[in-house]
Amino acid sequence: MSELRTRMDNDMIVRGLAERTRECYIAAVKGLAQYYHRSPDRIEAREVQDYLLHLLQDRRRAWNTVHQVVYGLRFFYHVTLGRKEEEFDIPKARVAARLPEILSREEVARILSATVTAKQRALLVTTYGGGLRVKEAVSLRLTDIQSAPDRMAIRVEQGKGMKDRYTVLSPTLLRELRAYWKIEKPRGWLFPAQGAEGHVHTATAQKIYYAAKDRAGIQKRGGIHALRHAFATHLLEAGEDIRRIQLLLGHAYVTTTQRYLQLVRPELGRGGKMTDLLDLPAVKTPGRNSGPEPGATPAEE
Repeated sequence: MSELRTRMDNDMIVRGLAERTRECYIAAVKGLAQYYHRSPDRIEAREVQDYLLHLLQDRRRAWNTVHQVVYGLRFFYHVTLGRKEEEFDIPKARVAARLPEILSREEVARILSATVTAKQRALLVTTYGGGLRVKEAVSLRLTDIQSAPDRMAIRVEQGKGMKDRYTVLSPTLLRELRAYWKIEKPRGWLFPAQGAEGHVHTATAQKIYYAAKDRAGIQKRGGIHALRHAFATHLLEAGEDIRRIQLLLGHAYVTTTQRYLQLVRPELGRGGKMTDLLDLPAVKTPGRNSGPEPGATPAEE
C-alpha cells in the first residue's frame, strides 16, 4: 500500500487537511486492507459495507469511531481513486448528537489546583484561559505571548483549517505564565518536551489533564478539550458577545459557536462581561505548592 498511501497523503496535504486527520484517514484504509488481507484498491463497495458492519457489531466500535473511518474511506475511494459515489457508495454513519458535559468554574479551579508541577498548571491554565485546542496550546512559542499593555493577546499560528488568529491573554493568565517562566525558563517553545526536541506532545497534555481531573475527583466525561468547551460556555454565561467568542475560538461559522447556547445554565447568560475567566473561585482542597499529594504519581511531562 506504500504507493497508494503516498498518493492519498499527497491528496490530503494539497487540500489542507491537518496532520492528525491525515493519520486517522490513513489508519482507516490500513484497517480495511488488513481485514481483507489485500490491497484496498481491489476491495469492492459491498465489502467496505461489510467491514463497517463488522466494526459496529463484532468489534462494538462506537458510532463516532466508525464515523471517522467512513470519512477516511470515502476520501480514499472518491478522491484518491476517483471512484464516483453512485458507483462506489460508502454509507455515512449516523452519529448521535450529544452535548458535552461542561465543567463549572469551581471544577476548573479544582483541576488546575490538582496539577503537580508549574509546567502542568501553566499548560492547563493556558488551554482554558485562551480557549485553545490541545494542539494549539502545546504548539505555542514564547513569542506568541504578546504581553504589551496595549496588546495582551495570544497568537495562534496555523490553527484548525490552517488559519492564524488571536485569542485573549488575561492579566491573570499572564501572571501565571510569568511565574511558570521564572521556574522553568523555557526557550523557544512555551511548553518544550522533556529531554527531547520540540514541544510537549498532545497525548502528554491529555495525560496531564486526566491525571489532574482524577486527583480533583471530577467525574465528568471528556478530555482536555473540555477546558475549551468551558471557556466558551463561561464567556456566554458572563454575557460576552457570541461573535467575539467565535473569533476567539477560531470557528469559521457562527453557527458552530451557537451550539454553546444550549449549554448555558438558564439562570445565567445575562450578566456583565467577564474580563478575566481565570479569576476563579477559591479551592478548599489541598493545593500543589509543596508538590504532589501523598501517593500521587505525576503525569508524564
